[in-house]
Amino acid sequence: MAENVGNADTRPDIELEQTLADAGAGCGEVGVGIPIGSPSAAPAAEDAGKPSSLASSPSAAAEASSDFPASSAGHPGGHPVGIPMDRQRHGGARSVGFRPGGGPQALAYEERTGVKAPRIIAWEITRSCNLSCAHCRAAAEFGAYEGELSLDEIKATIDDIVTISNPIVILTGGEPLMRPDIWEIVDYLHEKGAMPVIGTNATLITEEIAAKMAEHRIPRISVSIDFPTAEEHDAFRGEPGAFDASIRGIKMAKAHGVGVQINMTVTTLNHTKVADVHDLAEVLGIDAFHIFMLVPTGRGSDMLDKELPPEEYERVLTWAYHRQKTSPLHFKPTDSPHYYRIIRQLAKAEGKKVTREEYGLDAMTRGCLGGITFCFISHVGDIQPCGYFDMQLGNVKEQPFSRIWTESKVFNELRDYSLLKGKCGACEYKAVCGGCRARALEVTGDYLASEPYCIYEPPGWDPDADEDGSKPAQ
Repeated sequence: MAENVGNADTRPDIELEQTLADAGAGCGEVGVGIPIGSPSAAPAAEDAGKPSSLASSPSAAAEASSDFPASSAGHPGGHPVGIPMDRQRHGGARSVGFRPGGGPQALAYEERTGVKAPRIIAWEITRSCNLSCAHCRAAAEFGAYEGELSLDEIKATIDDIVTISNPIVILTGGEPLMRPDIWEIVDYLHEKGAMPVIGTNATLITEEIAAKMAEHRIPRISVSIDFPTAEEHDAFRGEPGAFDASIRGIKMAKAHGVGVQINMTVTTLNHTKVADVHDLAEVLGIDAFHIFMLVPTGRGSDMLDKELPPEEYERVLTWAYHRQKTSPLHFKPTDSPHYYRIIRQLAKAEGKKVTREEYGLDAMTRGCLGGITFCFISHVGDIQPCGYFDMQLGNVKEQPFSRIWTESKVFNELRDYSLLKGKCGACEYKAVCGGCRARALEVTGDYLASEPYCIYEPPGWDPDADEDGSKPAQ
């Protein structure tokens, strides 16, 4: 097993866990990173993933975290109470003291422009993929795609990015492991002061690739698992054997000390199985579990009838709020900005305030961060607020990334919450939620319009008014 996995020490670091959780967050959202218990509590590899083992996972989870009080999670001030300084945390992600967007270039950029530097960039380094998933944003297929950025073009873009920030860079696809020069890209990001992580389906991970991940200092990968059984997952992913291959890849990555996050896209096909997939992640000893709410773009636009209705969406997010309290995983909903409204409503009903001491980074972040501290670069160099936001704001082959980030009209409008329309514009939670701008664009054609899948009606909103707040003509 690889040692240290490219990390400087074993000091628990709340912000590293946060930034690693960020790396898997879709639509620019920030993940929840909470220090948790001992890796020794993870089940034996031969038991992981067996359906019969799921029934015992709640007690196993309690046992796994018994010597790390829940009240210590997310404790401010650096070292979490109750976690030994020499203890590696569950799943293998060790501290490197990395602060995305916190370097001198980022601070100087914000002071100079008044614009926050990007903290997280999702970069589709290839659109080629070995699977054909039903919900794929990229509608990716196996084979070459014309116009993909060359290694030299990628390096030139990295050179420009690091003049304004030192971000987490999520190398995604398609399937990024299909790009033969991925390790050169990884090494160049490290060399320039950024932090590469990988979003993969894990089916291509071999012992050799897992060892390379460790050798090239990948702190975490994210892997999509949408059902707790092979039959259902394989049907959704369009490839027999995909589930078993992903589980093998996950185990090999973990064996080499690489942290793993499981992502689950929630639809009407699997919304009753979120708890089962969470428990599978727990049995596998995973670092983080993120549930993604479907955004109907790419092949996902063919699944509009599989998107949860708003009321069921609310129910799943409410379940997540309560399950997150007891989960030993870094657990959060993603592509679900109104989760941050739900947190505050449910906390208030419990007589609580949403503080960092009580709620960790949930209290410190906002829902949709597309164009604010997050963006997406496509395989051909187009820049978007997020991968689901189907609008190209510039191309790195034609303009420097830094110029597009600073000057784009759309980016600057997304940063001004006062421009939000309809319910979102009138909502008292818009500073912590903001609605999914990609869904608004897809459904209405207006990225500043109301979030289409939110049932909340703000007290300051007039349901008879138009989106701009004016009364329709009588």
